[in-house]
Amino acid sequence: MSAIIAFANQKGGVGKTTSAVNTAAALGKAGKRVLLVDMDPQGNATSGVGFDKKQLKNSTYEVLIGECKAEDAIVETRFKNLWLLPSNMSLVGAEVDLLDEKEREYRAKAALLPLKEKFDYILIDCPPALSLLTINALSASDGIIIPMQCEFFALEGLSQLAGTVKRVKQLYNPALQITGILLTMYNGRLILTTQVVRELKKYYADKLFKQPISRSVKLSEAPGFGEPVCYHDPYGKGSLEYAAVAKELMLRI
Repeated sequence: MSAIIAFANQKGGVGKTTSAVNTAAALGKAGKRVLLVDMDPQGNATSGVGFDKKQLKNSTYEVLIGECKAEDAIVETRFKNLWLLPSNMSLVGAEVDLLDEKEREYRAKAALLPLKEKFDYILIDCPPALSLLTINALSASDGIIIPMQCEFFALEGLSQLAGTVKRVKQLYNPALQITGILLTMYNGRLILTTQVVRELKKYYADKLFKQPISRSVKLSEAPGFGEPVCYHDPYGKGSLEYAAVAKELMLRI
């Protein structure tokens, strides 16, 4: 059974795109057919798998405004079982272009649902804001993965995001569920980390991924080479951790 999963957090710099790209690549390596959808105008997921954002013929923008079908914008990456629906800065204009359109919150859903039979997983990298683009992604998704750092401000943001998920369920997508909370930039030696994890376990014990993602030089430098960490550093810590996350995700879906 295929699933559409959004990686979302309104707070920037939490490893959201890193997690979307590397989970997608790890699932592909595990034999699953994966579509990575870049819904962020910054296009970091696009460049993270080796594509030049300036050279795109079609992108998520053209799909959302109805100029082309999603299948015509999809490109095959050089990585095993991994395809991409790319993005660039033109996506910034989508919110204005869709402002007066009917069913504007369901454009992504209409585009992606026909693709579910072709892929085992469709992973959406959302922008770091609770915008129309994020609402589109959540309206189209079966579940949401929330990457977050072990900081107290992150706990505040998680509460806000949980409220947003609740509203999206009420207004647009009753089937939406929180698939999991993924701890990123993890350092188990810090007292603060221990305290934040303790608080998370009080309220979200069943949602926490067992495998947190540690800080890693190789993980940070991989996007500069246009490749996921499991190809940049196949036997490194980052690769092994995202492989574990992908395995746990397969068990949760």
